[in-house]
Order: sequence, then structure tokens, then C-alpha cells
Amino acid sequence: MATKAIKRYAALLRGINVSGHRKVPMARLRTLLTDLGCADARTYLQSGNATFASAEASEDVLAARVSEAIEKEFGFAVDVLVRDAAYLKAVADACPFPAAELEGKQLHVTYFSAPVEEARFAAVDQPAFLPEEFRLGDRALYLYAPDGLGRSKLGEALARPALTKGLIATSRNWNTVVKLVELTHD
Repeated sequence: MATKAIKRYAALLRGINVSGHRKVPMARLRTLLTDLGCADARTYLQSGNATFASAEASEDVLAARVSEAIEKEFGFAVDVLVRDAAYLKAVADACPFPAAELEGKQLHVTYFSAPVEEARFAAVDQPAFLPEEFRLGDRALYLYAPDGLGRSKLGEALARPALTKGLIATSRNWNTVVKLVELTHD
């Protein structure tokens, strides 16, 4: 009988611990992951980043389990994306911007729950937002915002519900992107 391979994953929770709302303590998140059968659960920052190991091969199954456990424990729904170590590294490696030359706050990745076609973003007039720019990748959008996401007019335009309709979307700055790669590859 073959045993399932153990893989490392990151769970990306959307919209928790923001301005004191939808609080999910990271220690409790680690316990929830362990209770779900995940090994070596770790968290990074307070904004909903967790890494763990699991024999479950389906990212969607893992995401659903984590989301259900959070709703049961805290009483509110949280969108969760789970991505494996190989995917996280591939997204970082495929960055179309010179990440090594930029500050972490200037570069962001929005992870999507499914592939996104360029046509969905065709109406965004990129030249109107220069020097800010974005590029699409594999279930990801890379955003270069030299003044940071909080001041980004392009980031605001890209967050319109019409562009992300039917998708779970959650963004991380480049420092977090790199850290999640590190935490899932050790």
C-alpha cells in the first residue's frame, strides 16, 4: 500500500485581524491546523499567513477544511486559499518586476482562487496609472506600486468587485511572498 506524500503548504486567509475586526489569534489558528491533522503549523505576522505540512494533495480540500474550522471556532466565514510550496516558489520566480531592486512595500502579489484571463482586466487603462503597473501570472497578479498599496490608485482600481467577481483574491506584499516561500521550503 502506497503512502501519501507529505507536502508543505501555505494558507492565505483573507480579511482577518483588520482594525480589530474578524479576530483570529495566530496561536489558535496553529492549533486549528494541528487539529485538522496538519503538521508543523506555523504562522507569519498577524494578517493570516500560516504554513503547514499535510498528506492531503488537494489545495481546495485543505482550504475548505481550514475555512470551515475557522467559521466553527470564531463564528464568521473567512475566505482561505491554500497553495503548495512549488506554486509559491514559481510565483516568486516568475515576478515580471525587478523585485531585488524594490522595497517590499512597492511590490505585491494578489493570489486568486482560479486562473484569470487577461480580458477580465482589459478595461483597466494602465497608462493612466503610471508609474504603477500590473501583470498577470499563474492565478496571480503582480502589482508595482512605488508609493505602497495604501496609496495606490491602480491597486484601488484592480480591487473593484467586477474584476474579481467569482474569485477569492488576497494580496501580500513582496516581503511576505518571499517569507512564505522560505517557510514552505525548509
